[in-house]
Amino acid sequence: MLIDDLRRELAPDRLVEDQDVASGYSHDEAEWAPHGKPVVVVRPRTAEEVQTVVRACLRHGVPLVPRGAGTGLSGGANAVEGGVVLSTERLSAIREINPLERLAVVEPGVVNDDLRAACAEHGLWYPPDPASAPWSTIGGNVATNAGGLCCVKYGVTRDYVLGLQVVTGTGELVRLGRRTAKGVAGYDLAGLMVGSEGTLGVITEVTVRLRPLRDPEHTVAGYFSSVVDAGRAVSAVAAAGLTPSALELVDKHCLAAVDQWKNMGLAVEADVVLLGRTDAPGAAGEREAAAMLECFEQAGASWAARSTDQEEADALFAARRLAYPALERLGPVLTEDVCVPKAAVPEMLARIEAAAARHDTLIANIAHAGDGNLHPLLITPPGDDDARVRAQRAFHEIIADAIDLGGTVTGEHGVGLLKRDGLAGELDPPVLDMHRAVKAALDPHGILNPGKMIP
Repeated sequence: MLIDDLRRELAPDRLVEDQDVASGYSHDEAEWAPHGKPVVVVRPRTAEEVQTVVRACLRHGVPLVPRGAGTGLSGGANAVEGGVVLSTERLSAIREINPLERLAVVEPGVVNDDLRAACAEHGLWYPPDPASAPWSTIGGNVATNAGGLCCVKYGVTRDYVLGLQVVTGTGELVRLGRRTAKGVAGYDLAGLMVGSEGTLGVITEVTVRLRPLRDPEHTVAGYFSSVVDAGRAVSAVAAAGLTPSALELVDKHCLAAVDQWKNMGLAVEADVVLLGRTDAPGAAGEREAAAMLECFEQAGASWAARSTDQEEADALFAARRLAYPALERLGPVLTEDVCVPKAAVPEMLARIEAAAARHDTLIANIAHAGDGNLHPLLITPPGDDDARVRAQRAFHEIIADAIDLGGTVTGEHGVGLLKRDGLAGELDPPVLDMHRAVKAALDPHGILNPGKMIP
């Protein structure tokens, strides 16, 4: 039996066989995505132990689901019935921070914010910053190609991954990518692994590119009477040629939920708040902040100003990060992650509002608005099956609308289980066949996170 092999080859503390404990590893934060019951959870401490687990699963033909912190929102880390969940939580070492080469080498279980804090001690910065950065891990961020608040200017996880150590679907422990600033030898297999959601290999080490620490940011806030007006401000910022270091949209439902939970004093008399930041140095930052303020005002802001109170500005951005868990307290949340061209942001927000009205569904809106990545959050009362059906219809309409506007079904959360049908609608059949061919080549026995991502 598989478990007998794992008991022989791994220390006892690596295995979680108690089903009550193992159930906590069976799904991520995508509450609406289905999940199975794992036969065992394995928590390896070395890459070689990961290899041992993969090879045992190969011998017994058992599916293997890699898992980071479980903060994902698409069901990508959900357990497969009768399979193994491999948690990277104990692979948590920061092995190297190299100021000269501006890179860091970390194990996949390192928490995003812990890496950022360690880099800051060397005057360096790791930019990708998903809202879950205080809890999510670098391995999970790589698996989903996570973005975040500052990606409008600095890009997403793929832009910072130089190299990976991976256990393949055939049980080989290999290194992909490089440590050098440049390198074009062979196919970009490291880049292929980024965003593959554990379907092509199990990540055991990540080498990431770093940047120097930034200058202090200037914050601009604007209040709007509708998400559409706020969307027009987003388009205006882009049209003005500005590249903010963050441009975030938060509606009143999110702010109210956060305030009710954390009592942060977020008494905002507006339907929508748009939060912009610039980290351009010196006078350039002053000019960019002033130009952003003008864009807000010309787009119809009922109030807009540059923040002179850093604590207040930080509280608003903290509320943005806390919006999802705050809304979860109100009822089951179905989270969207569509991304559209910046010019289409106002129209997409209008279509989201129309879907909410058409299906009688409460939809709260948060967004990395500066790069068109929108996160409508569909909330249903606990136990209301009719509301759940209506929300699912709205969910699929929003996906179709994003594709219709030239967008994508997922900007950063990944496909997982929730977006498989959407991916089939976005990609042409020959392109889907290319995905399946890559999967078959790198995971020929089909054990790595089966049923995820590729329809």
